[in-house]
Amino acid sequence: MTVTLTSKGQITIPKDVREKLQLKTGDKLEFLLHEDGRLELLPITSSITKLKGILPKPKKALKLEDMDKVIQEAAIDWD
Repeated sequence: MTVTLTSKGQITIPKDVREKLQLKTGDKLEFLLHEDGRLELLPITSSITKLKGILPKPKKALKLEDMDKVIQEAAIDWD
């Protein structure tokens, strides 16, 4: 697949690539340049807000003090 660089240093990502990567207007992409000259293009399309709702709500809400206690106990067990 070949693309053309414009005078402004821009390229157009072919439609089939955009569809395969599920890219939308405003999505961010990361360019990784390897020492051997290879270029890797990675979509950065996930947002933390997309994670909302993937886990069920807890049956019982915990108090902040209870959460702190569990975290401290886990930290002690980790040592």
